[in-house]
Amino acid sequence: MPLSARQQKIAEIVRQTGFITGQQIADALGLTRAALRSDLAILTMSGVLDARPRVGYYYTGKNTLGMLQEELSSITVEDIRSVPIVVSGDKNAYDAAVTMFLEDVGTLFVVEGTEGLLQGVISRKDLLKAAMNPGTDLHALPVVMVMTPLSKIVTISPEEPAAAAARRLIDNEIDCLPVVTVLEKQPKKLKVVGRVTKTNITRLLAELAEGKGGTYHS
Repeated sequence: MPLSARQQKIAEIVRQTGFITGQQIADALGLTRAALRSDLAILTMSGVLDARPRVGYYYTGKNTLGMLQEELSSITVEDIRSVPIVVSGDKNAYDAAVTMFLEDVGTLFVVEGTEGLLQGVISRKDLLKAAMNPGTDLHALPVVMVMTPLSKIVTISPEEPAAAAARRLIDNEIDCLPVVTVLEKQPKKLKVVGRVTKTNITRLLAELAEGKGGTYHS
């Protein structure tokens, strides 16, 4: 179970202080001893702290990195994903460039049909390469001629760990992952339900460091 921001702060106080009583911890946080009773019980039961009669609480050696790893393991892609920015497969490269500019994103997902089935991905680099070709008219160039096709796209599903998304971004040296679900009646079709970018991962780490919980959607 992930520790709350207050529980992490308590653990850090005990780690830095050594043996310390519950009342001393409460005083350090400006709270009453009773207000910390449940937090201290959770920290003791989880093995982060231990206690000795007439001496107080002490740190068992579970470091802050271990607590961060525990909290990260409970966060899924569903918790951090952003709204996908898409363009229809029947549009042209100019339309894609305008959409990318207006939405202020570096990646677009090319979709087909009302269900938003993934066809491909277009990056800034893809559009730049197309624009640099002599004689190319972006108005006449279909997005399907510019995009990276589905067979070469790296994806992730909503239920996978957020850490898996971070690793996939790093290993494949990409800036964005489409979050997809598989259609029951068409297992080879992928529906786009979100996106995970390096910004999502950075925001998650910043909020964890600041002790913020809850949703990480943007």
